[in-house]
Amino acid sequence: MAGSVSPATGRAYGVARVCKVWGVARSSFYLARRLAQDPAPLRPKGRRGPKPSVSDATLIDALRADLARSPRSGQGHRKVWARLRVLDGLKVARKRILRLMRENALLSPHRARPRPGEDHDRKIVTDAPNVMWATDGPQITTVRDGKVWLFATVEHWNAEALGWHMSKRGTRREAVQAMSMAVRQQFGHLGRDAARGVQLRHDHASCFMADEFQKQIKAWGMTPSFAFLGQPETNGVVERFFRTLKEQIVHGRVFGTSEHARAAVRDFIARYNAEWLVEKNAHLSPTALRRQHELAAMPMAA
Repeated sequence: MAGSVSPATGRAYGVARVCKVWGVARSSFYLARRLAQDPAPLRPKGRRGPKPSVSDATLIDALRADLARSPRSGQGHRKVWARLRVLDGLKVARKRILRLMRENALLSPHRARPRPGEDHDRKIVTDAPNVMWATDGPQITTVRDGKVWLFATVEHWNAEALGWHMSKRGTRREAVQAMSMAVRQQFGHLGRDAARGVQLRHDHASCFMADEFQKQIKAWGMTPSFAFLGQPETNGVVERFFRTLKEQIVHGRVFGTSEHARAAVRDFIARYNAEWLVEKNAHLSPTALRRQHELAAMPMAA
């Protein structure tokens, strides 16, 4: 039809005009004509463009080897990607690591939950240390001592565990113990206004809302910052810390007594602060980022 001559003008109708009248894209016309001439596939199957320097098979072997050498369980693709870059020198895209881990069932099992509308601005990470801390207190089950409470105080800036306390009871006094360890560690004393200017993010649990707890943190000069009701992500820094702790030393493990659980928590927090790679820290550990910050501040102080 496109090659037919119009009796009125004496010219060929043309491909563009015929496709416009029929409502067909010109690319579809040319593709159909090419397939009619050569029915072979137009392009080979597989990934288009230049081939990567590291093949998928080699990269899968590296992924399995990295997961096998890691003493931790339930690793996400971001930490695996960071370790491959830092330790093995494999410079590959993060999304490629995610794709290969997903296709080969190497990702940590997780559940995706629907998220309701949010009333906050989704920024809880600070730009400097000692601006906002967070505290919370989940429970850990033991065989002989039943459930024990673990209170911890975490820095919003670098996700560092500053203080912790484990006990059979979960009252305001035990919650203060974790705070006192953090205040002493960061400021060197527990006197009045020792932590002036620090905001403390916590939920509405009775141990944190108690007058004794609130009076104590105010005596240290701290300001309470309450998490939004029904939105635990507003206390997400300490919630994420406890999720990591449970994945590494609680889930799939049985503690005989509270002392066994306490020893495991003590060892984990020491390794976490020194070795755990945190994405928001540019894949540095909390201790490494703090050391980097202190070294950068030294010339300014001089």
